[in-house]
This record gives sequence, C-alpha cells and structure tokens, in this order.
Amino acid sequence: MPDSGGMPVTRTTCPYCGVGCGVLARRISPDRVEVAGDPDHPANFGRLCSKGAALGETVGLEGRLLHPEIEGRRADWETAVRHVADRFSATIAEHGADSVAFYVSGQLLTEDYYVANKLMKGFIGTANIDTNSRLCMASSVAGHRRAFGSDTVPGTYEDLEFADLVVLTGSNLAWCHPVLFQRLMAAREKRPGMQIVVIDPRRTPTADMADLHLPIRAGGDVALFNGLLTWLRAKGLTDEAYVAAHTTGLANALDAAAQDIDETAELTGIDRRDLNTFFRLFAANERVVTVYSQGVNQAADGTDRVNAIINCHLLTGRIGRPGMGPFSVTGQPNAMGGREVGGLANQLACHLELEEPEHRRLVQEFWASPRIAERSGLKAVDLFRAVASGRIKAIWIMATNPVVSLPEADLVRRALADCPFVVVSDVERGSDTAALADVLLPAAAWGEKDGTVTNSERRISRQRGFLPLPGEVHPDWRIVCDVAAAMGFGEAFDYDGPAEIFAEYAALSAEGNDGTRDFDIGALSDLTRNAYDVLRPFQWPLRASGETEARFFARGGFYTPDRRARFIATAAQARPYPAEETLTLNTGRIRDQWHTMTRTGRSPRLSGHLAEPFAALNPADAARLGIGKAELVELSNGLGRAVLRALITSSQPEGTVFVPMHWSGQWSGAARIDVLVPGATDPISGQPALKAARVTASAFRPAWYGFGVALERPAADDLAYWAVARSGPGYRFECAGDGDMADPALAACLLGIPPEAGLETLHYLDNAAGAFRVAAFDGDRLAAAFIAGPAPVAAERNWLTGLLGKRMADSRERALLLAGRPGDANAGPGALICSCNGVGANAIRAAIAGGACTVRGVGEATQAGTGCGSCQSEIGRMLEDAPVAEAV
Repeated sequence: MPDSGGMPVTRTTCPYCGVGCGVLARRISPDRVEVAGDPDHPANFGRLCSKGAALGETVGLEGRLLHPEIEGRRADWETAVRHVADRFSATIAEHGADSVAFYVSGQLLTEDYYVANKLMKGFIGTANIDTNSRLCMASSVAGHRRAFGSDTVPGTYEDLEFADLVVLTGSNLAWCHPVLFQRLMAAREKRPGMQIVVIDPRRTPTADMADLHLPIRAGGDVALFNGLLTWLRAKGLTDEAYVAAHTTGLANALDAAAQDIDETAELTGIDRRDLNTFFRLFAANERVVTVYSQGVNQAADGTDRVNAIINCHLLTGRIGRPGMGPFSVTGQPNAMGGREVGGLANQLACHLELEEPEHRRLVQEFWASPRIAERSGLKAVDLFRAVASGRIKAIWIMATNPVVSLPEADLVRRALADCPFVVVSDVERGSDTAALADVLLPAAAWGEKDGTVTNSERRISRQRGFLPLPGEVHPDWRIVCDVAAAMGFGEAFDYDGPAEIFAEYAALSAEGNDGTRDFDIGALSDLTRNAYDVLRPFQWPLRASGETEARFFARGGFYTPDRRARFIATAAQARPYPAEETLTLNTGRIRDQWHTMTRTGRSPRLSGHLAEPFAALNPADAARLGIGKAELVELSNGLGRAVLRALITSSQPEGTVFVPMHWSGQWSGAARIDVLVPGATDPISGQPALKAARVTASAFRPAWYGFGVALERPAADDLAYWAVARSGPGYRFECAGDGDMADPALAACLLGIPPEAGLETLHYLDNAAGAFRVAAFDGDRLAAAFIAGPAPVAAERNWLTGLLGKRMADSRERALLLAGRPGDANAGPGALICSCNGVGANAIRAAIAGGACTVRGVGEATQAGTGCGSCQSEIGRMLEDAPVAEAV
C-alpha cells in the first residue's frame, strides 16, 4: 500500500507485549525505517507506546547473527542443518526421545510455533517442548482450564471501556501495556464516574492514576479475593440464577475462602477501611473487569490467585457480558498463539488435551505422524534442571534468552555449559545464551519474517516482512522444517510458506470439533496465499459455519464435561514477615525496555529514561543499610549476587526491594537479577515464582565511581560495577572500581582510545579530592569523555551524551565538558521523562514555572505525555512537587 509520497507502507504488528498493536512500517532507506500506529487496527487505533514508536531504531544489523556457526566457526546451511539433525537423531537413538528438548518463545510467530510443536510431539514423540511463556502466563492457562474447562479468555479490550469499575491487580499497566492503559484513561475521561482500583505492593505509575491503591503485602492475593468472595456472599450479592444454572462447587469454595474482613486485613496488610471501600465498589458496580498479569501469575500459588479472581466473577455472574469479566493480559506478542498451537509441554495443538487418548489419536491421524507424545513433558524450570542433571542431552533454544530470564539463572548457565549439545536459533549474536551454543542458526527478525500472532483478546493479526533477509538468515519455520526433513520427516514438513502452515493449523482446529472446543478457526482452513497476504485482524473463534463469538460464557456453555464452570476452593496462606536482615525481592519491568534488551537495547531513545540497572529501596531500609542516594547496593543469597544502583524512593514499601529483570551480561556486569530467584514453581501450572525472593542487602563500597560517554563501546568488563547503554551516536556508561582511576592506561582502555588512535586528550586531576576527568577529541569532535571521583558522579548526563560527535573547538566549551554540566543549570535537557517525544525534565519544569498546572497543560507546552502517555504519572509527580507561587 503506497502512501501519498509513493513510499511503500506495510501493515504489520508490534513484536513487544500482548496488546498486539497494529503498525504501519515504511522502509525509507537501506538502514532507516519509519513506524507509526495503524489507525485501523482494533487493538490500538493508531496508538503506540515508546517501545513500539522506536522500532525503527532496532532493525539495524549491528550485533546480528547472519550466518550459521558450528563451534564458533562459520558453516553453510546444509552442513549446519545436517549436523543438528544427526546429533538429535543419534541422541534419540541412544537415549530415547525424552533425552532431547526444545525451549521456544512467545517471540515466535504462530506458524513457527506450530511446526516446532508438530516435530517434537508428533514425530520425535516427546512433549519436552516448553516455552518462555511458561514464565508469564501458565498460571492463567491453568486457572482458566480448572474453572472453564478450557484456556478461554472470556472478554475483549472493549470491556475496559464499557466497565464502571476496572480492577488492576499484579499489573503495572501504564508501563507494561501502555496502549491498553491509554484506552482505559481515555474511557475514564469520557465517563468520569468510572473507577480504577490498583492492587500492588508498590506505588507504581499505574497506582498514581488510580482512584484507590491497595498496597497489598507480597503473597496476599488469594486472601484478598477470598475475603471479597466471602463478603459478597454475606451481603447477598450472589447471582443465584447464574450460579444455579451454570456453575458447580460453590460450597467448597466458600468453605475454603471463609474469613472476615479483619482476617483479610491481617493476611493482606491492607487497611480495613480501604478493604471496605474496595468491596463496596465491587458490589456497587455490576460492570466490573478484573485485569491481572505477572504479579498474579508469577507465584507459587499463581493458579489459585487466578481462580480466586474468577470465583468472584462467577459468584456475581459478571462474565461474558460487555464491561465485565476476569481478563488476563499477556506479556509477549504471541504468548496466546503459543497457547493455541500447544507450545506448552502439557498441551496439544488447538486446545486439544495431551492427557486425552482421543485427542492424541485425532492429532496423530491428522498429522499422519509415526508416534505421538503420550504424557506431559518437562516444564521450563524442570526442563533446565534435567539439562543440569544430564537427563536432557540435546536442547534447541529458539528466540529466547533463558540464561537471563529463568530463575536460578546461574544454574541454567552451568547446565547449558555442560550440556553435550546446545543449538540456539536467534537474531542476536551476543546474547548470554548464544555464548553457550554449539550451533548457532541465524533467524529472521521483526520486519523480515512473515506470519501471524494472537494478542490478549484472542485477536489474530499478521506480522508482515518489509525488509530483505540479510546475510544467510532464514525464518524460524524454514529452519525447523529443514531439520525435520534432515531427520527423515520431510514429507510432513514440505511447506511452501507460512500461508500453507496456517491453513493446516486452521484445519486442525476444526477437526472433530463441532463446538466442543473453544478454539476454532476452521473458516480459514482453505485460505489461499493471496488471501493470507491480505488477512485482516480477526478474533477467534471463526468457525466454518461462519459462527463467531466476541465474548464467552454470559449464558454458560463452559467447556467442562457437564458444561458448567467450576468454583475452585483456594486457601489463603499466612505469609511470614522477612527476617530483619533480609528483604523481599520483587522483580518486574520498566517502561522503555523489553525482556532481556536484545532488541530495545539497540535504541538510544529507549535507554534515555532509565539507563542502568537499579534496586528501588524504601528510605528507611536505605538508612538502615547505610546506603546514600545513587550509591551501589549488593543483593545476595545462597544462589548468587547482583550489584545495582540504589534508587531510594518512598514508592517502595519498607522491607522490600524492586529490581528490573531486563539487564543481561551484554549490558551490565552483575545485574542478571534472576540469579537470585529460586526455582520454586506453582504445583499446578509449573510457572516459576519470579516475583518474590528473599535477599540480603548491603552497601557496595567501591574506591571510585565513574560516568562516561564514548563513540566506541567502552571496555568495562573487568570493573567492579558497570552498565553500558546506547546513546546518540555512541554509548553512555556507569561504572565503579577499585585501585587508581587516574591511571591514563586504564582510562584509555576503558574509553577505547589507544595511543595509536592519535586522539587529542584533555585531562583534569585533583589528587586531594580524588577526582579525575578526561575528554578525547578526534579533531575538534568529541570522541569520549569520562568523569570519576570518590562519590557517585553528579553530571548532566543527557547533556553530555548530546555532545558526542559534536564540534567543540572553544576552550570554554571544553572546560564545561570536564565540569560535567552546562554553564546554565537549566540549559541541558535534564533527565529524560518522555521517550516518545524526547522531552527532558528541565523543559517540563520550565512549562510548570510558566503556568502549566495540569498534565494536559504540560503536554500542550512541551508535547510530553502526548505520545503513549506512560510518562504522565511522572509529570503528575513533578506538578505535585513544584513550588506553589504565593498569592500577592
């Protein structure tokens, strides 16, 4: 589709969170892509978050894996494929099918997922294929299946706009699903009577925008919703007709949930008055949507948390109608697609059940496969433990980075280092996991690959390629099918493209269905390639009869044997307080980064907001530990250690510490936070309890701290602490170390300016103060600058970053450079607040000083907060902190 300027525009889908936003992409030049939100896509209607808006900055080839490699040496595809096939075949022949495994990803497209699942379960004959989606939504899957008989998301995004009360629990929606949050904010602006309740231990940016924040104690979720269930029943707020006609098991659920409001307050840590307010809001508003995400799922009782929420909606009949129901928002672009194709170790494709012999027969006959897996495979945590113990002797990891993202991350790294055969197919050459591979297979990235994804509201959309495949890169489906053919299964994997795979998958969804399964896209089983190319976003089901369904279960029709929903008895567990010397570690996401940063780490814009890993501490905890502003903190337990920048904030509850999960060994020295998380899992879903761990915190005392900017990536790996981020035309970096920082050789090595480079350098040294500063110029352009001292460096970081590569012939400019600040304190941009529009704190302060007194007013003056809106809470805090002008 050409735009008005004649440049081709491709309609595709964002590769980040489960919102599934439509994107318009234009290739402007070989190394430049422009993106915009698709105004016609029903998930986002043109909105994009900061990450989506910066997609064009992430498509370059720097760091890309472009050729197959065997043992670190370049190989051709035929050799690499044959090597993988031979090693897997030999391992199976000697040790059995259960000695091999695949670990796949919600970054795969549905067609990739489908053929990987087909190969492993239907032809190799084991269910040892699991996905990183196990880490984010497996408890929701298990909760749905227990309650509904199927993994069915009942509602749609529109329900957030129709609801009178939206409950956000375990979800920092403003930062993790910003476009969905903006739909919610826009709905509340149109209907000011709408209420928003946020349930979260921390006061997050989402909580800042809520009408009521419930600061729940970690682990109190089941108790909270059990308390609500008990209260609703006691107040006579049961939908008796719905319960009688469509459910079973209420009595047992009520018995398990029984607790009064005082007990609920004790178990949750929430003030009794706030509990009363929440319960009354839930009672007073029939149209209630409860949105939940990782804070619910990533727990050892995650499935019970999901069912405790669902119980409240079943009791009141608030499900399947506009503006009401439980709603799981997924973390990855195709986590839902993985659920549909059976990407989890305990599933078959198309919501068929691995435990059901008839379902296994149906799938095996449809695939005409020689065998079918007969029992569930190993789930993610157990799978890598099996690698560590030697039970798994060959593993293929696709499009994910488990050395960073899994709990017990150091165990995962050791397991892969010792595994006899490790294959990694990915786009990134330098990931922590790729470093441990025996074979590397170059896979297509976003913008190059072609297929479908399914978002959190069951909407299937196309990802379309608009960039040529670079080097010798292949799409994932092609790689899997080539290996399958080399293993002797060529006929079953002889596809001419993703359209043919999709059509087969659609046909399987209708096979033997007749309305007995929720997932059915049989209407597309004869889809032609041309029709596939122009396929518009649609929600399943889309049955061959033409029947479709926007919402499920308003009139019952559950997928259990008796077609009734199940109330599930969920017992709240008393949670012990942490010992005085320990903190409860809470892991999570930040606004502008994604997973382990293999994509977002490429974008200078996305690194401008929070450029280094941090540990958020309550001021009381920081004082107790003797940690000052911007100093370093070491977290440790029996599993490992991490060193991070201390961020001291009253938003963090006392006795807890929050650390983002994004930083890997590519971008930091000791910030892989999942090395500290035990491998405890929910016994039903197998989802790891990534949200909570016990850690000891202590001050980390280096001899010096440093900050620098450089056109070349700094060589900081051997320092006591370091974190590197892309910035402008080069890099910015924070570091700390021991010894003498004033050593010119060390500085030259760190900055990447060896003597033979012939760069002019400017130094400043104050031995008494322990301060050292250096700048290097290529001609009159700034190539690098570094400031070090005994305390955390006070410098205008974004101003310094903006000088990289700029001409600086004036001696006064160079002197200011070494000072680390512009002559006018307000001349620099200040800390980046709005990534979408590149607005710093100083511009916002100036707008406030000039009379802007609302978030909207600041936006009108500066454009801050007018993009994805995820910075609006920060702007609101700046407005609250601004001095009030005295009346005269």
